Amino acid sequence: MSESAPPYPGPPMNYPGQPTIMCPPAQGTLRNFRVDRRVSTPEVLGMVDLKCTVHALCLTVIASTVMAPALRDVPGQALCPHCRQTVVTHTEHVPGLMAWLICGGLCLFGFCICSCIPFCVDSCKDVEHRCPNCQKVIYIYKRMN
Repeated sequence: MSESAPPYPGPPMNYPGQPTIMCPPAQGTLRNFRVDRRVSTPEVLGMVDLKCTVHALCLTVIASTVMAPALRDVPGQALCPHCRQTVVTHTEHVPGLMAWLICGGLCLFGFCICSCIPFCVDSCKDVEHRCPNCQKVIYIYKRMN
């Protein structure tokens, strides 16, 4: 006879992906209502959605993380943290560390006349992704850090 394993008890109570359930003290009468709020945190690239729902006397909080796609040197879809709209970004190439290092290297090796070339080549520049609605910078793709 084979003995089966005991049932899986589930993740621990403080598991980060699990909804938190708290019951407030039973004072007065609560009606069903729903609160939706978005919070931007600097530690997470993207947005954190907090959804709170109160039914009867029990409060359920579910937190989920929406990760932003990797924006590179071409326009991409992103959620603007300023105006909270999902947009396709506008890109602008701006001189960055890579362009300045190539310029310095060309001057160091005696090609001073060619040192302005990295500022004319988009693949040597950093890329700023801007929101088309509010014109604020969403992300800067840096060729070199």
